[in-house]
Amino acid sequence: MNPIEQLSARVRDAARDGQPLCITGSGSKSFYGLPASGEPLLTSELSGIVSYEPTELVIRARAGTPLGEIESVLAQSGQMLAFEPPHFGAGATLGGCIAAGLSGPARASAGPLRDFMLGVSIIDGRGEHLNFGGQVMKNVAGYDIARVMSGSLGTLGIVVDVSLKVLPRPAGSESFEVECTLDDALARFRAFGTRSIPVTATAWHDGRAWIRTSGSRAALAAAAKIVNGTRLDEDQGAALWLSLREQTFAFFAPGAPLWRIALPIGAPPLALGAELVEWRGMQRWIRSGEDAATIRARAEALGGHATLFRASPAERVRLGVFTPLAPALWTLHQRLKKHFDPAGVFNPGRMYPAL
Repeated sequence: MNPIEQLSARVRDAARDGQPLCITGSGSKSFYGLPASGEPLLTSELSGIVSYEPTELVIRARAGTPLGEIESVLAQSGQMLAFEPPHFGAGATLGGCIAAGLSGPARASAGPLRDFMLGVSIIDGRGEHLNFGGQVMKNVAGYDIARVMSGSLGTLGIVVDVSLKVLPRPAGSESFEVECTLDDALARFRAFGTRSIPVTATAWHDGRAWIRTSGSRAALAAAAKIVNGTRLDEDQGAALWLSLREQTFAFFAPGAPLWRIALPIGAPPLALGAELVEWRGMQRWIRSGEDAATIRARAEALGGHATLFRASPAERVRLGVFTPLAPALWTLHQRLKKHFDPAGVFNPGRMYPAL
C-alpha cells in the first residue's frame, strides 16, 4: 500500500476500535493547544512537492514536506509564502503550518494563511481520502472547506496535501526603528493605513517601534520620508523580523504564561503585563500571571479575544487555551467534528476538552 492507503487503513482500524490518534508531523507546534492525547500517527511519509507552477503562482505539496524546503524552492523563482508562516523548529512541516493556522509579521498586509489556501485533500475519520478546492484561484469548489482546515489542530482530519497561492518576492525591503510610547506607536500604525505607503510589518516593545516597508526603489524612498525613523541595515532588519516570527526575540523567553490577544485596530494598551504589539496593533502578546477570566474579559471589552499561546501543560489545562465559544458556535464546531470525524479519533481534546 502507498502512504495514503496505509494511513486510511490505520484510521479505519482506530475508528473501529475506538482508539484515539494524535496526528504528528515534526512536533514543532506541540506546545500550542491543549496537551495531545492518543496513539501517535506520523505524517512524515506524506512528503514532497507534488507540483509547482511559478507562472500560475501556485504550489501543491504533501503535508509532511518541510516548510524550509518549500520556501527554498519558491525563492529560486523569486517567490514566497506571503503570510510568512512561523516554523518554531527546524523540521516544521506544511501540515503543521496548516493545522496551527498561524501567520507571521506580514499578516496585516498580506492576509492570513487561510486566504492563500486554494485546495486541500484529507483523510477523514472514516478513512476516506477526500479532495476539496482546486489549484487555481478561479476553481473555488470546496474552497471554504479548505479554509476550515486552517487552525483546526488536526481535529477534523489528516491533511494529505495542500495547494497554496504564492506571491512574487518584493524588489526590496527596508526596516526602521523609532523610539516612542505604545500610544504613539499605535497612532503611528493607524496612520499608515490612511497613507499609500508599502508597510508590510510593524511591531512595538519597551519604548521602540519597528516598521518594515517593501516594494520598488521609488516606493521605498517615498515611504522612508513618511516613516521618519532610523534605518536598520539589511541584516539587522532581516534578523529582527525573523526573531519576531520565530519568537526568539527576548520578550518570548520562558517566563509567565504567554497570551495572544486579537484586537480591532485602534484598541488601546491592555495594561495587563509586559506587552509586545504586532500587526498594526491588532495582535498583542502579553506575559501575565493574571487569571484567565480577567485577561479574557479585558480582551472582550476591547472587541477581541484571548488565546493562551505558551504555558506548561498543567497551566494550559487549568486556564484553557481558547476562548469559550458562544452556544451557536459551539454547536457548529460539534457538527463539523461529527461530520468529518464521527468516531472522534482525531486529536481529541486538543482544542476544547469536549471536542
